[in-house]
Amino acid sequence: MAITSEMVRSLREKTGAGMMECKKALTEANGSEEQAIEILRKSGLASAKKREGRIAAEGIVGSYIHMGGKVGVLVEVNCETDFVARSDDFQKFVRDLAMHICASEPLYVTREGVPAEVIEKEREIALGQAKADPKNANKPDNIIEKMIQGRIEKYFTDTVLLQQPYVKDQTMTVGDLVTSLTAKTGEKVSVRRFTRYKMGEGLERRSEDFAAEVAAAIK
Repeated sequence: MAITSEMVRSLREKTGAGMMECKKALTEANGSEEQAIEILRKSGLASAKKREGRIAAEGIVGSYIHMGGKVGVLVEVNCETDFVARSDDFQKFVRDLAMHICASEPLYVTREGVPAEVIEKEREIALGQAKADPKNANKPDNIIEKMIQGRIEKYFTDTVLLQQPYVKDQTMTVGDLVTSLTAKTGEKVSVRRFTRYKMGEGLERRSEDFAAEVAAAIK
């Protein structure tokens, strides 16, 4: 039986398990949501949803430095107890997450954190691109809207940390990784914030044209 994105989304909302785990469970259950939920419960993934309301005030701030000090990342990841924060699994996750942020350059932690004006701007750009493409001249508005929404979803995938494909395993997202760690530790795990630094970013670099300088000096 073909597993659709709607089936995966529904199962994910009910269990809190990751997208790939949901798809795998549905495939194993031949499309039966009830059986898929049972599979996820046996693996401990379905219980992660129940922990979303808990308070995670412990955790650590991890770091990663790359390219001889040219790029650096600080990231805060929270959990419920200091015991889990000190565990090897949690600390390895934070280190790997900092490395992922360094490589993938996300701008936001969650899609809810993307400002409304940014989304609107992306929508305007997508609409302009769609209208400028001759191939779309005779397409109905609902198709154009689906194209625009698809491009906005692509923007989320590119810029939102939890929706980015994980650099060490492109078959899962960072969000899936968080869900898996939540299930493994038995505690709520959440990424609170991060900062990515790049040497010289935002500064104007001087472009020196020595020939022009010499000519100007002679004059």
